[in-house]
Amino acid sequence: MRARVQSAIVNGRLNARPRPKLFSGRRPPWGRYGLRATAIIYLGLFIAVPIAVIARRGFAGGARELAHALMHPVAQSALLLTLECAAIMAVINATMGTLIAYVLVRYRFPGRNILNLLIDLPFSIPTLVAGLMIVVLFGPAAPLGRAFSSAGIEVLYAPPAIVLALLFVTLPIVVRAVEPVLAEVDVAEEEAAQTLGASDVYTFRKVILPAIFPAIVTGTLLGFARALGELGSIIVVGGNLPRKSLVASVYIFGEVESGNNERASAMSLVLVAISFFLLLVAAAYEKKMQAKHA
Repeated sequence: MRARVQSAIVNGRLNARPRPKLFSGRRPPWGRYGLRATAIIYLGLFIAVPIAVIARRGFAGGARELAHALMHPVAQSALLLTLECAAIMAVINATMGTLIAYVLVRYRFPGRNILNLLIDLPFSIPTLVAGLMIVVLFGPAAPLGRAFSSAGIEVLYAPPAIVLALLFVTLPIVVRAVEPVLAEVDVAEEEAAQTLGASDVYTFRKVILPAIFPAIVTGTLLGFARALGELGSIIVVGGNLPRKSLVASVYIFGEVESGNNERASAMSLVLVAISFFLLLVAAAYEKKMQAKHA
């Protein structure tokens, strides 16, 4: 009886039809290339095509007309003010963003999770709301506004308000760039330096800072590039006075509203070129530092 059962099992296995394979060993080529084509087409439609249209409109009258549009006194003043405010913001955010990242990574304290959530708040609210908050804080009726006015310091509708708006909008960029790199730094190296008698400042400068410096540079450059095109918050707090508090993004908006698309395209082309150059510098520097530490 047992022999019959075994024989039936063997014969059943031998006579059983092979199951169809769900996945073959070879991948269909259309899947891989189709995915690449989809990504390239999407990027082309939403990034490359708009940039090409701006470049075409900017050079519609030739390079001479483009230079003439950029040499206008109001355009020059707006571009210089934008670069100055973005540079001041970049220096402050590089310092404070690194400090905040260090506190979040190295310390555990009550309210840490709330602080971590507040850092991402500028990414989740409209920038117009950020501008409105600055107006409420530094308006003529606000205590801070009255204090600065009595001291002879003009904050609202002036370059200081523009810097404050840029600081609020771009702070998470530096913090989130430095935080994961700082978390990978071995604490044992800091402890070894302190055991040898190094102070906290010396330990940070010689052990921690070299490891996170590429991330600081990358985050700062990205924040600077982001600040060049900020419009929502600045249009509320800047005052938009030519040669005083008019920045490049608001200048572009005004030229579009006035029907001067050539001047708007020329300034937009300059901002795109600066931002693209900064992105290339950040990517090249990060690649260089990775190859150095490999």
